[in-house]
Amino acid sequence: MKLNSDFITHNTGDEHVMVATGSTAFAGLVRNNKTAAFIVEQLKEETTVEQIVDAVFAKYDASKDVIEKDVVKIIDSLRSIGAIDG
Repeated sequence: MKLNSDFITHNTGDEHVMVATGSTAFAGLVRNNKTAAFIVEQLKEETTVEQIVDAVFAKYDASKDVIEKDVVKIIDSLRSIGAIDG
């Protein structure tokens, strides 16, 4: 899976946003917290849920079970707006 190329990301200081271009059904702006922003950055390259969980686990101090639930929740949210291909 990978971030849909019709979504662009931008970092401004502590804020990470995703903007849908005119080619998507979703019209709007998504503001991400630090964890969601890290996950979105992982999605810029072809990846799997397991690879993202491992990357988040290496960066943040939390149990793998909690991380996996959070990653799946964020990915499901991104899928619901068409931000993920595959």
